[in-house]
Amino acid sequence: MHFRHTQETDYLPVISVIDHWWGGRHMADMLPKLFFQHFQNTSFIAEQDGQIIGFLIGFVSQTDPAESYVHFIGVHPAHRKNGVANRLYEMFFEAVRKKGCTVVRCVTSPVNKTSISFHTQLGFRIANGAREEDGVPVQADYDGIGQDRVLFIKNL
Repeated sequence: MHFRHTQETDYLPVISVIDHWWGGRHMADMLPKLFFQHFQNTSFIAEQDGQIIGFLIGFVSQTDPAESYVHFIGVHPAHRKNGVANRLYEMFFEAVRKKGCTVVRCVTSPVNKTSISFHTQLGFRIANGAREEDGVPVQADYDGIGQDRVLFIKNL
């Protein structure tokens, strides 16, 4: 397995598999090319045998330089539970620490129970929400009307 920073040329290979990796959920529109152009030094690719098997897209907050944000992380279904996502996060944590960040934030959909479990096991805590869904605090309409999200925070 090989890990590296993203490049602009990674956009099409990632966008072509993202919906499949999310079990057919339409996710491609949530990951525009600009992330592959402007956030390369805090975004990472995992490859095996020349194929992308994972990616993490993250950045340092422009509003609060002590905070960072992971916009997207994905791992090919056949490579999950092999430590790919953990390594991608470790690389991100190291990169943003060097930039002076002390906090990492990210969000997921309340229906993504796998993501909720993974992030809490990685040491993220769930932010309080206006309501709960299956015992998990949820921010209603966070990404638009009807687009509820679970918010995660991790102190570095």
